[in-house]
Amino acid sequence: MLRSLQALCLMSFFLADVRDGLGPFLGIYLTQQHWRPDDIGFVMTAGGIAALLATVPAGIMIDATRKKRLLLLACCALVTLATLMLWYSTRYSIAMISQIVSGLVAALIGPLVAGITLGLTGQRGFTRQMGRNEAFNHGGNMVAAVLAGGAMWLWGIGAVFVLMTGMAVFTALSVLAIREQDIDHDAARGLETGDKAQAVPQLSVLMRHPVLLTTGITLLLFHLGNAALLPMLSMRVAATGSSLWSPGLYAAATVVISQCVMIPVALLTSAQAQRYGYRRLILIALIVLPVRAALAASFAGPLSVIPVQILDGVAAGILGVAVPGYIVNALRGSGHVNAGQSVIMLMQGAGAAFSPALAGSIVTHSSWRVAFATLGVVALAALIVWWRAAGRVSATA
Repeated sequence: MLRSLQALCLMSFFLADVRDGLGPFLGIYLTQQHWRPDDIGFVMTAGGIAALLATVPAGIMIDATRKKRLLLLACCALVTLATLMLWYSTRYSIAMISQIVSGLVAALIGPLVAGITLGLTGQRGFTRQMGRNEAFNHGGNMVAAVLAGGAMWLWGIGAVFVLMTGMAVFTALSVLAIREQDIDHDAARGLETGDKAQAVPQLSVLMRHPVLLTTGITLLLFHLGNAALLPMLSMRVAATGSSLWSPGLYAAATVVISQCVMIPVALLTSAQAQRYGYRRLILIALIVLPVRAALAASFAGPLSVIPVQILDGVAAGILGVAVPGYIVNALRGSGHVNAGQSVIMLMQGAGAAFSPALAGSIVTHSSWRVAFATLGVVALAALIVWWRAAGRVSATA
């Protein structure tokens, strides 16, 4: 079992540079290919919409399948091939197909990792192991960003594609190192000894669950305000054409700053979740985002990225551990934990999908400052929804 848990951590480390494709470098790459901000936003949104369509079926599939490792290997291969398509051509149709495929695969990866983790640790050890997973994932993001920034400076943005392909190979090796016999596929779907799985739930039933409904609406608003912030920061530098900052190095710096903060925050969240409760920890993360957006709107200098990304690290570090733990606890014994996780991903994916298009359209027709301010207002709405629902949700946290 120890070997499988160690391999799971390594998988989380290497997967960090695979699951999101080019990530923040996509906006820079397309900007350098003379794409307009709104066109970039619409292509990103297309990938998000594809993820939405696949999210709930993906969660139900993961609850049912006993081939989680094989499915994860297929996901890594597909997202790598889809990203390499952009290196071959930046035609609008190719970029659209690439992001749609990446979006479809992204719908599977998150619940797959959570399901494998729950199958290895069970309910009792899940939160602590998710904290380790997130710490390794953020460490992988940080290392990949440093390598990508340096490689872009030396060899150009094509080096990012090579780096991602290499990370995909190491991810596959780590997945194969997880022993299949160590995964309890009943525990992976939230069942405990003596529990009997219920029938496959309808989406309408899941959406009416009070915990899923409140958490989903909150995270929809959160990601609508959050998803575009980092790409827009990098695109603002690329658009100004400043000779003092390489856009690639700037994007790498934004990732490194936030990931350095996410690592200790994720570990601290997993250690303190039982003491303070998931709802309080999520509330802290929601408070952070409006402040982050206000800083991005108020200060246009490149150094403004430091406080903005420190706050991003705090929010993402908390949510990456607290939200899965909260949902696993709420759906304990149902046999539909991954389907529930997929509903949350559906809601937050809806926000993330439309965030780039919203921000890109505002930039095109108004200004960067107005775009960041609008994202901040949306983030404030997420905080209000969670605060008002605090007394009405009865699930134990």
